[in-house]
Amino acid sequence: MRVVSLVPSLTETVALSAPGALVGATDWCSHPARLDVVRIGGTKNPKVERIVRLAPDLVLANEEENREPDLAALREAGLKVLVTEVRDVPQAFRELERVLAACGAPARPRWLVEARAAWSRLPVPERRTTAVVPVWRRPWMVLGRDTFAGDVLARLGVDHVHAAHPERYPRIPLDELRAAAPDLVVLPDEPYRFTAEDGPEAFEGTPCALVSGRHLTWYGPSLAEAPHVVGEALRAVLR
Repeated sequence: MRVVSLVPSLTETVALSAPGALVGATDWCSHPARLDVVRIGGTKNPKVERIVRLAPDLVLANEEENREPDLAALREAGLKVLVTEVRDVPQAFRELERVLAACGAPARPRWLVEARAAWSRLPVPERRTTAVVPVWRRPWMVLGRDTFAGDVLARLGVDHVHAAHPERYPRIPLDELRAAAPDLVVLPDEPYRFTAEDGPEAFEGTPCALVSGRHLTWYGPSLAEAPHVVGEALRAVLR
């Protein structure tokens, strides 16, 4: 089996669960460390000709991360493309099992069993907290409706302010974000790399939780640690 992944979380999934199957991945695929495969460009601008030359049996993509014209070009070149759609945690598990089966993974990996257990034993949050969740600045963009990261936060007791917005990642002026008066602001380190020096200063007076973008937005092996890692980051500013 020869697999090319256009999605960082699926790259990690295949690399750990079907050793030897992965032959190509994007420049943004950072896990596992020291991954030794052909790099085929970015998630939004993959080098189609390079992928075709790798002659994969399967290309893994995501309806949100990858552009349809690129996927169409791969299909026109005769390649099989599996496109995942992930809007919540249960759907993530279903899609991961579909990907693993398609890649010929020999068995349900241990990390998947541990991830299911971690999410199934989550306690009911003692209180609900409201949050604004930026994912970009210049311009400011936030989580809107129907997102995987929004569902992760909701299961940890955080209701993001723009969950009912008609767009999934709306652009909201900073003044409006401040006027929403959330209990806290959640700042992930991807896709925009928010840091202690870049982000919290825009929301003076509101607690800001810096969280791992991999644990908030990736669906893959990181799901096993996500409830603890994200939960601890939130609790650190809400205590």
